[in-house]
Amino acid sequence: MIPEFEQLNEDERNTMFSLPIFVSVLIAAADGKVDNAEIKKAISLSSIKTMKARKALLDYYKIVNTDYEDKFKMTLANLPSDHKIREDQLILDISKVNDIFPKLDQPFAVKLYASLKDMAKHIAEASGGVFGYMSIGYEESKLVELKMIKNPGK
Repeated sequence: MIPEFEQLNEDERNTMFSLPIFVSVLIAAADGKVDNAEIKKAISLSSIKTMKARKALLDYYKIVNTDYEDKFKMTLANLPSDHKIREDQLILDISKVNDIFPKLDQPFAVKLYASLKDMAKHIAEASGGVFGYMSIGYEESKLVELKMIKNPGK
């Protein structure tokens, strides 16, 4: 357990630890399909964040990264196959954080919010553009800003 989540109930903690997976699946599946480049990028980012995230988030990402690939694939498999219904469910799951962020230390929430947006951007770039890099497709561009999450810094 990380100290920032001590005041949260079990459902809230589960939501917080699932956020990177929900964001990863949302962006990876934005165009209706999930390709290997997006899966690899999500897994790679999760691993990188255990070492190179903002200092306040390192312990968080160490917990999140445990069995990340399995959790990613299981989350995707357990969601509806219909693209729109799946997207709506993920947006609903991600937006639950709006009730949780106010319970957290604001600097931690702000850093996590920025980190999630960064993760979304990198996953969105994984399968677009020249040779699959440095471009965000139309479907991903509608979601990459994570507008379903209220900025905890405002």
